[in-house]
Amino acid sequence: MQTFDREHSVWARFDVQERRKVDEYCKNYRQFLDTARTERLAAKEILGQAESAGFRSIDSYTSLQAGDKVYWNQKDKSVILAVIGRRPLEDGARIVGSHIDCPRLDLKVMPVVEKNKIVYFKTHYYGGVLKYQWVCRPLSLIGVVYNTDGRKTEVSIGDNPDDPVFFINDLLPHLGKDQAAKKLSEAIEGEMLMPVVGLCGEEEEVKPAILQILKDKYGIEEEDFASAELEIVPAQKSRDVGLDRSMIMAHGHDDRVCSYANLAGILDATAGEFTQIALFADKEEIGSVGNTGVQASYFQDFVAELLALQGKKEELFVRRMLRHSKVLSADVCAAFDPVFPGAYEENNSARLGYGICLCKYTGARGKAGSNDANAEFLWHKCAGFSMQTGVPWQTGELGKVDQGGGGTIAYIMADWGCEVVDCGVAMLSMHAPLELVAKTDAYCAYLAYKAFFESK
Repeated sequence: MQTFDREHSVWARFDVQERRKVDEYCKNYRQFLDTARTERLAAKEILGQAESAGFRSIDSYTSLQAGDKVYWNQKDKSVILAVIGRRPLEDGARIVGSHIDCPRLDLKVMPVVEKNKIVYFKTHYYGGVLKYQWVCRPLSLIGVVYNTDGRKTEVSIGDNPDDPVFFINDLLPHLGKDQAAKKLSEAIEGEMLMPVVGLCGEEEEVKPAILQILKDKYGIEEEDFASAELEIVPAQKSRDVGLDRSMIMAHGHDDRVCSYANLAGILDATAGEFTQIALFADKEEIGSVGNTGVQASYFQDFVAELLALQGKKEELFVRRMLRHSKVLSADVCAAFDPVFPGAYEENNSARLGYGICLCKYTGARGKAGSNDANAEFLWHKCAGFSMQTGVPWQTGELGKVDQGGGGTIAYIMADWGCEVVDCGVAMLSMHAPLELVAKTDAYCAYLAYKAFFESK
């Protein structure tokens, strides 16, 4: 099979047996998507699958041997999995780094407000969103609340078919003359993203009745919102798309399509010469900040703990390990969209259904904020995909020069001295409430990451 082919889709290149594997893999991926609705739920699912596969918390080890399976849980929102290799850790590792947060609406600290006898939630959008896309659709509320007595309450409203949902209103077209004259980016302002919560109350004000429902059902007082993480996400599970069922529509493909491939890859990979590490990070969509983002110290802390368990406690060993490591930044890429051709340079754009996508650089305009992978490492990966692993692959970039741009965790890990290249799934409608990927591309990501973990 020709691995790099811009004329024939992956589906056309796959035989019947491989096509069956695509369908089976994507059934499991859809189950993951429908379970891992937030970064906390994603971390929980990843840890659950890892523990079932024999991974243990790093705190349970007193020494490490080749083949040991270790995990690090960072605040229940980021996870690291590692399978110890036969070579010394300071010789480097094979690392795949993905992220499990995605664009959404977060409830504000004091979110419950009443306007003209209607109660709303006030929100603050998280990540790069097109605000107009979030109106007039069913929405779920998912997250955690810590009550004043320290009790943790998990909230999920809208995902169960019997649950009520939330809804952000828009102006009717009959009265939309002034709105229609605005730029698309200004027609819906951030403070307008207020899901409707309720309007029935026996008192003069409706808000007390809504707060009473929250107290009766969840034990939540209004002040408890100050110690909560509650997210508004589409109240829609994943669905097959197309008469041929060749695509998947879902919230959170960016970047859970790569994160699930990362998870499946390390669980299925054969332990090898080099230590294999799968990183599932939080906060990528807002700059990898905070103590669960990749700019925090926990990844280096994890490496230092691994080395210490092998009797190497000097910081120099951490630096050597990172400097000798090879990394795939597993994040999605924009696929060419024939409906909006003016935003892309077609010859250098990835295509839906043509395999895993290697992006030499991301960034914006003059490659600002980019990793810009070294040619030697790109040769290693391209040759590996073509001649050693047989994984269908393509190249891509994030739109035309000067059109916009974006970034990943690649430049951060490159700052540590690692060799890094972006390697992810091309997709349509990135950052929309519902996004679109090709099943074959999702499966190729799994094949690529598994092969990378096993590479020498």
